[in-house]
Amino acid sequence: MPNYWIVKTEPSTYSFDDLARQKTAVWDGVKNNLALKHLRQMKPGDRVLVYHTGDEKAVVGVAEVASQPYPDPKQKDPKLAVVDLKVGERLPRPVPLAEIKGDRAFADLALVRIGRLSVMPASADQFKRILKLGGAK
Repeated sequence: MPNYWIVKTEPSTYSFDDLARQKTAVWDGVKNNLALKHLRQMKPGDRVLVYHTGDEKAVVGVAEVASQPYPDPKQKDPKLAVVDLKVGERLPRPVPLAEIKGDRAFADLALVRIGRLSVMPASADQFKRILKLGGAK
């Protein structure tokens, strides 16, 4: 059974459209200890919501974990890990953070509670609710 995650990215640095063009990408740059702990728990087949930070502040697409976590090949620090993500689909409608914060179903979601975290778990129900809000099938 897959787990569900949310990853955050600054679209001016790396956007969902970049992932869509590349099809698969190394998801790197995670340095926060709690975010790294979550990243190390990812498994191939897990579903991922991609959230754009910055001016957009919205969940914009879906991806899938395509690899086990492995040491970041660009860094010398053995504590840093990465995973490969495979593009899924762009949501027909981005789901803004304000809408997520206003929905009681997300009261315990880390995206609402811990704003600076770049990798976080979501429950299956929360994942499905965001897909529904975004107009996905």
